[in-house]
Amino acid sequence: MTTKEEEKEWLFGKTLSELETLATEMGGKRYVGRQIAEWLYVKRITDIEGMTNLSKSMRERLQQKYVVGRIGYETVQQSVDGTRKYLFPTLGGAAIESAYIPDGQRATLCISSQSGCRMGCRFCMTARQGFLHNLSSGEILNQICSIEESERLTNVVYMGMGEPLDNLEQVLRSLEILTAPWGFGWSPTRITLSTVGVLPSLVRFMRESKVHLAISLHNPFGAERQQIMPVQNKYGIEEVVKELKNYDWGGQRRISFEYILFEGINDTERHIKGLCRLLKGLRCRVNLIRFHRIPDTALSPSSMERIEFFKDAMNREGIITTLRASRGEDIFAACGMLSTKNKHINA
Repeated sequence: MTTKEEEKEWLFGKTLSELETLATEMGGKRYVGRQIAEWLYVKRITDIEGMTNLSKSMRERLQQKYVVGRIGYETVQQSVDGTRKYLFPTLGGAAIESAYIPDGQRATLCISSQSGCRMGCRFCMTARQGFLHNLSSGEILNQICSIEESERLTNVVYMGMGEPLDNLEQVLRSLEILTAPWGFGWSPTRITLSTVGVLPSLVRFMRESKVHLAISLHNPFGAERQQIMPVQNKYGIEEVVKELKNYDWGGQRRISFEYILFEGINDTERHIKGLCRLLKGLRCRVNLIRFHRIPDTALSPSSMERIEFFKDAMNREGIITTLRASRGEDIFAACGMLSTKNKHINA
């Protein structure tokens, strides 16, 4: 059973323009919206009553309809390599996972944008559970604020559960709050968004944000890519790359391609040549990823020897190619392993 407080709308996750509109609708001045934004995203207060530079009457009006918002994590698991996986409940009654990855001076949080996913990639455990619901911008940002290491974070990657561009409006709102001077004030260069290539949402994302972009590629040949990534039927990788080549990737913004290597599926010299042809003329890098075995799949990871061969051959062709270190595999926090299908949130 929900309480009256739980039925109230979140302030956390609203943009400055939304907060300014909200303030005027409640009889206040527009600048009150900026004051609320500072409490939410700079001071990170969790109670409207603590917004002490707002009039008592304004706070009372806000409390009738709104709460600050925020949800604490339910559980946390720690890997032998220091990676931590957090389980969060959602407003939609489901759950999501986030992965905190420490690496020297760098501390990255891999956040989710949906509970579940509708893209159906064969190598991904999130896809196995299907799509449950989109997260609000507040729920997306809540993952950043509500982990124990929040103040240590140097980077955020939208690479957790879900396809970010399948939840475009809420993701763009979260990015605005994360990078705006009235919000978290982060540089866009600290943020990367990963997508399978959902057009035309991809075009709008490139136009309306400045964060780094990572494309889940995994096979340069459309017919073969379709066998492991059904999205190829609607948004072909050739069309996606063509669109990317029309964009000016100058300055600090980066584009990379994620490529999971499967034994005998996409790790041959033919695939190296196909990948080089596909990406020719695009200033980018390729991140190779070792496949992390998931239950009930015929897919197998390529050998490390094959992965190194693939990497060296790509670099010889002039495409910067690196191998991404696997983190958190023992707690199912590595790439493609996040899933809440068999996890239950306490009522």
